[in-house]
Amino acid sequence: MSVLVPASLDDALARLAADPTLQPLAGGTDLMVEVNMGHRRPPGILVIDRLPELRGWRHDAGTGTAWLGAGLTYGEMAAPAFAALLPALTEAARTVGSPQIRNAGTIGGNLGTASPAGDGLPVLSALDAVVTLASTTGTRDLSIHDYLVGVKRTARRPDELILGVTVPVLTGWQGYAKVGVRNAMVIATTSACLAVDAVGRSVRVSMGAVAPTVLRAREAEAWVAGRIDWATGRLAGEADGALATAAEFGRRAAAEARPIDDHRSTAAYRRHAVGVLATRLLRRAFPA
Repeated sequence: MSVLVPASLDDALARLAADPTLQPLAGGTDLMVEVNMGHRRPPGILVIDRLPELRGWRHDAGTGTAWLGAGLTYGEMAAPAFAALLPALTEAARTVGSPQIRNAGTIGGNLGTASPAGDGLPVLSALDAVVTLASTTGTRDLSIHDYLVGVKRTARRPDELILGVTVPVLTGWQGYAKVGVRNAMVIATTSACLAVDAVGRSVRVSMGAVAPTVLRAREAEAWVAGRIDWATGRLAGEADGALATAAEFGRRAAAEARPIDDHRSTAAYRRHAVGVLATRLLRRAFPA
């Protein structure tokens, strides 16, 4: 296969416009596994890891948002300054593979692969991220909920590159957790991110690997928002009542999941596990 290394973003977009069959590659931590196993054989590779326009991140205090370039690596997400703004994404990044994988894999790659088990995707979903796509005809922004359309399927056109994502910097607790068949370097059997928007008085919870794409538990979110004492930052009621609320929240979130049986887990286990994760995350966010 041909391997093209563009010198600039404009060059990359021009090459992609001329040949939309080219496969963009940054870290290659997803793509090369499939190539090495013979599952994919792209006719050509477009190497984009050296494009400065896709690298790094920045915080805009004026708009209360952060811009994450598509080439931002999981290793870079572990930086203290990044963790202070987006702690759930840092937690998710720390669960990805080995140090070598974290220093190569990128948030853009997670978005490009669009696996339901992708560790960064539940966080981006819970934060209502906006994905920016670019082609020679211009750029366009898509809500992550519109961008992810199915199992490893997105709304990205073949002539487009992912430039990055914009995420709001929320005031409130947020965290990520996942279950796998071992403690480290594992694909999630199921995962969940919970993010609290104290200003908007809402709780967002997104679940991974329990549907064709990451899934927000909208009904559970609406139910629990009315059972929080926002003035004190605690679940309403006495300790036992708060624990019961957290457990019910987990049950409601699990009821919205649409898992399947596959080689890594049964649907029943996934539904049970994601309910446990949602319960634990809510209890961490609002200690009894």
